[in-house]
Amino acid sequence: MATKHAVLKQVAGATFAVRGDSGHWVITDIAEQDGGAGGAPTPKEFVLFGLAGCTGSDVVNILRKKKAPVRDFEMRLTGHEATEHPKRFTEIHLEYIIRGEGINPADVERAIELSMTRYCSVSAMLAPAVRLTHSYRIEP
Repeated sequence: MATKHAVLKQVAGATFAVRGDSGHWVITDIAEQDGGAGGAPTPKEFVLFGLAGCTGSDVVNILRKKKAPVRDFEMRLTGHEATEHPKRFTEIHLEYIIRGEGINPADVERAIELSMTRYCSVSAMLAPAVRLTHSYRIEP
């Protein structure tokens, strides 16, 4: 079993620098109305970032292996929050936007399915507690 680590250091107020095993530091903050400076992404935004990066890299790599002519790839995520504390995500919708000529929709559907059910560890962690939905579009 692999072990991962993270270190958090306070910069000022609710602004923190966080570093993981990769050695790269990122800054996180909370909104001003919540007592922060609003100067960096919030921890909850990083959840969306992690999910997008995890499944996005899976889908792109799977499509590459299928030799799909992907010219550009984009994702848009929408997280719906609970109204009461803890204001966790109750649902996250992922929209995959794949651009290129001659892309087979079945390849895209299979790539998303493999990512969401087998490869993406972030979606596997979120799925028991958050409803994950997705859609995709192929554009020339």
